[in-house]
Amino acid sequence: MKVIALYSMKGGVGKTASAVNLAYLCARSGSRTLLWDLDPQGAASFHLRIKPELAGGARGLLERKPGKLVKQSDFDNLDLLPADFANRKLDLVFDARQGRKRQVQRLLGPLSDDYDFIFIDAPPGLTLVVENILRAADLVLSPLIPSTLSLRTLDQLSAFVRRPKLRDLTLWVFFSMVDIRRRLHREVMTQSFEQRRDVLRTFIPYASDIERMGVERAPVECFAGRSAGARAYRALWSEVDARLQSDG
Repeated sequence: MKVIALYSMKGGVGKTASAVNLAYLCARSGSRTLLWDLDPQGAASFHLRIKPELAGGARGLLERKPGKLVKQSDFDNLDLLPADFANRKLDLVFDARQGRKRQVQRLLGPLSDDYDFIFIDAPPGLTLVVENILRAADLVLSPLIPSTLSLRTLDQLSAFVRRPKLRDLTLWVFFSMVDIRRRLHREVMTQSFEQRRDVLRTFIPYASDIERMGVERAPVECFAGRSAGARAYRALWSEVDARLQSDG
């Protein structure tokens, strides 16, 4: 089982759209896939037409077997562990537990036989919940808007994941919400491609079809399969999957 976290220190960078689309494409390829919506806003749950609610809220997540909380989506091979607004208090719940930084890892354990891939839509910021997610993940995919300040944020994230207790974690970055007409966007991407191996070559454009996911409540492939956004996500998943296989 591979655990892939979609994470960004900043919000509004296309993280949830990427989590939903990549999880869908992974499932469509035949892999048993779970998307765990750990962002209290519950946007990934909304996109998959599943109510962002857990029995017992944040505490119920820890007190019940996670498999009992999983919901089937409308798509083959794709399940969802929904969000809950009470997850905004999950830091406090984790902090009161023994092994407070390994709660997500503990919850994932019973699911390992049921899925080939688990995607986690992580909340933004750098919290105890996020540290739990980073400890549990095999790979972090971080969307990045191509700007100077975003590169600074990337440097901060890279430094954080190089900490000794996260040394087995892989971080790959991809550019999101790209406007190729903007000179700055082109320059930042070119510089990053030349200087960093952890930056994926595929980028996600700023496109209206991706914004429509909130209206259609479905992955972009399902309602605009020929669009630039759908093509970009297919290419991104192909690049990620190829790298995963190459790295063993």
